[in-house]
Amino acid sequence: MSRRGNCYDNAHAESFWSRFKAELLDGGCFPGLAEAKLEISHHIAYYNAERRHSALGYCSPNHFETRLQTTSQLCPA
Repeated sequence: MSRRGNCYDNAHAESFWSRFKAELLDGGCFPGLAEAKLEISHHIAYYNAERRHSALGYCSPNHFETRLQTTSQLCPA
């Protein structure tokens, strides 16, 4: 966390939760805790493995991370 009054300290987390609520809940609610846990785990798996992100060059986070690790291993330190 950054100093008090800095509005950018948790912008990434706020963006994730905003999209999460808009895509997953769509104004509704879950019938129970078990259903909520199942849907949330499915959504996070989709978000990391399949959903393309404009900030990552329209790659999924998993693909971007794999490509980054491969590139960093090829470059000598």
